[in-house]
Amino acid sequence: MKTHSSMVIDVDAAAPLLGGLSPRRFMKKHWQKKPLLIRQAMPGVQAPVSRSELFALAGREGVECRLIEQLPRGKGSAGWSLRHGPFARRALPPLNRAAWTLLVQGLDLHVASARALLDRFRFVPEARLDDLMISFATEGGGVGPHFDSYDVFLLQVHGKRRWRIGRLEDPSLEPDVPLKILSNFEAEEEWLLEPGDMLYLPPRWAHDGVAEGGECMTCSIGFRAPMRSELARELLVRCADAVDTDQAAMLYRDAQQEATGTPGRIPDTLVQFAAEAVQAALRDPQALRVALGEYLTEPKAQIWFELREPLGDGQGVHLDARTRMMYDAGHVYVNGDSWRAGGRDARLMQRLADRRRLTAREVDGASEGARELLSQWCEDGWLQPEEHDDE
Repeated sequence: MKTHSSMVIDVDAAAPLLGGLSPRRFMKKHWQKKPLLIRQAMPGVQAPVSRSELFALAGREGVECRLIEQLPRGKGSAGWSLRHGPFARRALPPLNRAAWTLLVQGLDLHVASARALLDRFRFVPEARLDDLMISFATEGGGVGPHFDSYDVFLLQVHGKRRWRIGRLEDPSLEPDVPLKILSNFEAEEEWLLEPGDMLYLPPRWAHDGVAEGGECMTCSIGFRAPMRSELARELLVRCADAVDTDQAAMLYRDAQQEATGTPGRIPDTLVQFAAEAVQAALRDPQALRVALGEYLTEPKAQIWFELREPLGDGQGVHLDARTRMMYDAGHVYVNGDSWRAGGRDARLMQRLADRRRLTAREVDGASEGARELLSQWCEDGWLQPEEHDDE
């Protein structure tokens, strides 16, 4: 799949996507604070894929998808069924059957128009951007009242869906159900969304969406919010791996240990040794930043890249849709790896991360080292070449 974005979002300009709010105003007033309904956020919007294309995607290996059916009472687990793909077309329910939903995760990894749609939301840091999921549902289809632990924009791209939302007063879930369905959902507001309408929800707002009036498709643009425990676990492991070899190989020594009559007790000296080991792993703030950058750009498990030709003369480049690229003051991070960068080369790489592309003129002006790196990334499949500038 080939796609790139040269879009630079003006964070101070009024945006129809955000109901006339500028991105800066939206982030200050609504982000992580309160929901926002936006009528005709994208007038004339088209679904990134047709129904048949979506069904074909759901049958491919490496495409994460789920099939959810609401069953007649007395069948299945409390009236719900959940299956994971891939699904052959004949494995999907007939279109005239009501109340079933097909969810395809990471559509932006497989469809160029989905990646372009996701790029409309790059006024939020790339470190928070997760993916675009699309939900296809027949009449009455949905996944039940639930809440998410991340920010999400729910964009209606085909048909109609009725949304009911409310504050999460009681997180109790229905027992013996394969889905995380709230037991005591109480709606505070309700809207019917048509193509082009969009609803923003902060984390932990309860919501329930049901297809109404026939088939519908909804795009969910999600933003991950890692838990503190998840970050701590990942960063500690990565920082420990970066500790000086001599330090890492140091053995616990207890030459002064006396004979004990309480062998079950953990020695205080071992507790101190463990504490010093953790402190050594976290002592270098640069190591912590590098560990974070590598973790945030790590591709998802099902992602793989095809080897390609090195960068040619007179070519620009754009990031492959599956590539995650970020930077900080001293490094650039691509797909879980890191490189030191400073001066002109750093500015070039930061531009690539922000805009997801470089023109041929920008590539030609790169240093020999930066160009060699760009060429290697092309060979790895992380970058795609462009023959012509779009300036």
